[in-house]
Amino acid sequence: MILNITSKQMEITAAIRNHVQDRLSKLEKWQTHLINPHIVLSKGPKEFVADATINTPNGTLVASAKHEDMYAAINELIVKLERQLNKVQHKGEARRATISVKDFIPAE
Repeated sequence: MILNITSKQMEITAAIRNHVQDRLSKLEKWQTHLINPHIVLSKGPKEFVADATINTPNGTLVASAKHEDMYAAINELIVKLERQLNKVQHKGEARRATISVKDFIPAE
């Protein structure tokens, strides 16, 4: 998997890159193909911001997280992406009824 990491107003170290790759590997448990994941890390005046855009066969995942610590912002970002991926993967199972009330014939 090719991972694009972009930074604004900061340097991406090997430790940050490894942390992002380790956390992003958690998304592989849903057994879906992650197409062109792009992570943007930026430093604001008081906090770090982590943004992500990941395409999947079922749709696009977009998330953003802010925190005073860079690693905590990355962790929050991955939690949001996991939640979205879980929702997209199980969307078909979320249907409430398989048949319409109009089609229901009561047993006698």
